[in-house]
Amino acid sequence: MGIVERKERDRVEMRERIIDVAIEMFVKEGYEKTSIRNIAEKIEYSPATIYLYYKDKDELLYDVQAQAFEKLDKYFRVHVVAQDPLQRLEQIMKAYVRFGKKNPELYDLMFIIRAPMNVVEDKEDWRNCHDAFGTLVQCLTECIEKKLVRFNDPMVAAVSVWSMGHGLVSLDLRDRLKVTEMNEAEIAATIEKSVKEYFNLIKM
Repeated sequence: MGIVERKERDRVEMRERIIDVAIEMFVKEGYEKTSIRNIAEKIEYSPATIYLYYKDKDELLYDVQAQAFEKLDKYFRVHVVAQDPLQRLEQIMKAYVRFGKKNPELYDLMFIIRAPMNVVEDKEDWRNCHDAFGTLVQCLTECIEKKLVRFNDPMVAAVSVWSMGHGLVSLDLRDRLKVTEMNEAEIAATIEKSVKEYFNLIKM
């Protein structure tokens, strides 16, 4: 291995190490409470080293967000397996909701916190979410082509389905469903039923 290749490998490894530690600290301590200095201390380097890779914490968080979406994509690959597009659509929705509930800190980094989006210069080009959203759009396109759902436009359908899932997860993670005066088990069951009823509404 030449010097150039070795330097590039070391650079990739350092970036991965920074991201891994950042994910750990953002999840455990929270984004606001974690600083570049905290991360540098954890990996036993100076803050200046991290600034060689990232200009600020928002830019670092964007790469952390990308890793979180990779986890969601893997979760989809395991839990979204049906051949029938309508069944697959329901699996996507259930998997999305369950992923959010099981990974509340990651979900915050992916969909709630504004900071990572500060580095997206083109507001129409949020690449971190492309694969996950593409999975949903592709499935809904098949459903529409086979006249299985009450939508004509895949993009309108995708935004509707995503909004439903995101709303359920966000309300739950932010404890807003406490207004229902249900206990945790009842809330979980109601969320599951809400997903099912939503699909009953949009099915042909």
